[in-house]
Amino acid sequence: MPTVLITGATSGLGRHIAFELVRSGYVVLAHGRDRERTDQLVTELRAEGGEAHGFVADLASLARVRRLAEEVAAAHPRLDVLVNNAGVGAGPRGAGREVSVDGHELRLAVNYLAPVALTRALLPTLRASAPSRVVNVGSAGQEPLDFDDPELTRGYGGVSAYCRSKFALAAHTFALAEELAGSGVSVNVLHPATYMDTAMVREAGVSPWSTVADGAAAVLALVTQESGTGRYFDGTSPARAHTEAYDRDVRKRLEATTDQLLGP
Repeated sequence: MPTVLITGATSGLGRHIAFELVRSGYVVLAHGRDRERTDQLVTELRAEGGEAHGFVADLASLARVRRLAEEVAAAHPRLDVLVNNAGVGAGPRGAGREVSVDGHELRLAVNYLAPVALTRALLPTLRASAPSRVVNVGSAGQEPLDFDDPELTRGYGGVSAYCRSKFALAAHTFALAEELAGSGVSVNVLHPATYMDTAMVREAGVSPWSTVADGAAAVLALVTQESGTGRYFDGTSPARAHTEAYDRDVRKRLEATTDQLLGP
C-alpha cells in the first residue's frame, strides 16, 4: 500500500484528502499541531478500515519540523507522497505582524520555510521510495518577495505576507523539480480552489466561493496520477504561476535567502 504524509490534516482540505486517501487504500500519516485532534483523526481514519498514524508538530518551529521528518522516516522508511498542505492564512483584517518560534515572519515560516525544511529532510526517504511525489498546496495569490526585506518588517499586511509566502513556495517548487530531475521524485504546486470553506478563509472575513471537496479533487489528482514535474496547476488544469517564479535569477536569490533563514 502506498504511504502518504499530509501536513495540516486535522481540518479543512487536509482532513478531506486524508479520508479520501485512506478509503483508497493509502497508509495515511496525518500531521497535526494538536495531539488530541490528531489522535481523534487517526481514530476516525482507522474506523474507515484503513491504516493511519498520527504525528504532532508545530510547524512554526524549524526544530520541530526537522524532528517530524526524523520521526516519519524512522517509522516509515517508505514514503510515496508528501503533501505540504498546512498553512496560515492572511489573518483577520488589520491584524499585526506575527512571528514564529524562531522569530521569522509567521506566514513565511509556516507556508514556506516549514515545507522546504520538511521536504529537504525527507528527500532521502522520498528518493529511496521513487517513483514518489511532493505536492505543494499553494495559491493563485502570489506576490514576489522583496529580497531587501523578505520578512516584511516594513509596511506589513497579512494578505501581502500570505501571497509572498505562496510565491516563494511556487518558485521553490520549480527549482526543486529541476534539481531532482531524473531522480524519480516529482514536485508540483497547485492552487486547489478559490476561497474554500475553511477556517482560514472565514478568519479573513471572506465568504467562501467553493467547497473543500472542490479543492480536494485537484490535490488528489496530483497525489494519485502521473502529472509530470515542476508544474503549477489551477485546480486540475495546468496553469502559469507568477512570471517571476520562473526567473532563474529570482530563484537563485530565493535559494540564498532561504538557506540563510533556515540556518544550519
